[in-house]
Amino acid sequence: MNIHLYLQTMRTRDESKENAIRENAIEMIVNDGFDGLSMQKLAKASGISPATIYIYFKNREDMLNKVYMYVQKTFFEVALDGFNPDLSFETGLWMQWKNRLKFINEYPKYFRFQEQFRNSPLINSENVNVAEFKLSMRRFVKNAIMREEIKRMEPEIFWSVAYGTFYTLVKFHINEKNIMGNNFKLTEPKLKQAFDMVVAALRP
Repeated sequence: MNIHLYLQTMRTRDESKENAIRENAIEMIVNDGFDGLSMQKLAKASGISPATIYIYFKNREDMLNKVYMYVQKTFFEVALDGFNPDLSFETGLWMQWKNRLKFINEYPKYFRFQEQFRNSPLINSENVNVAEFKLSMRRFVKNAIMREEIKRMEPEIFWSVAYGTFYTLVKFHINEKNIMGNNFKLTEPKLKQAFDMVVAALRP
């Protein structure tokens, strides 16, 4: 076999194993929580030996951090698609809502894993870095305040108002229920109705 073809095959095989480990870890955590994830079960589900996992990851925590960063990278790519911090506030926030819903619809397991990880002690690990995305969002909000498109407020209040409604609707959408006990689907007209109320609340 040609040496270059052999090396390419090995790289592909290695990437395939790493992908299998990552995707199976996400599946197990989403279904059974962090306590339901064992390296033995993960290796079996991935079709590899437990020792192979440690070729790619130092330990369990390192693996979980790297899986989270992979999920975050995917989220950032979708959330920032077409987005610019210099956009007007209404245009930029609406793009964020639509992009985030696109991520949730296209990667529902990633979203559930993301939520579980954020509510775990691992989120405070020094290996988890989301600074670049935060800087982009911070610049977007600062620009909106400077242009007097929105009120001045503490970041936590802003996030609760700007995105709290969105994520509440998402949870109803994922669970297919609402407070009246009926099935609920988050369509764009419903999303826009809620969005318009949020923007009105944030304006000076």
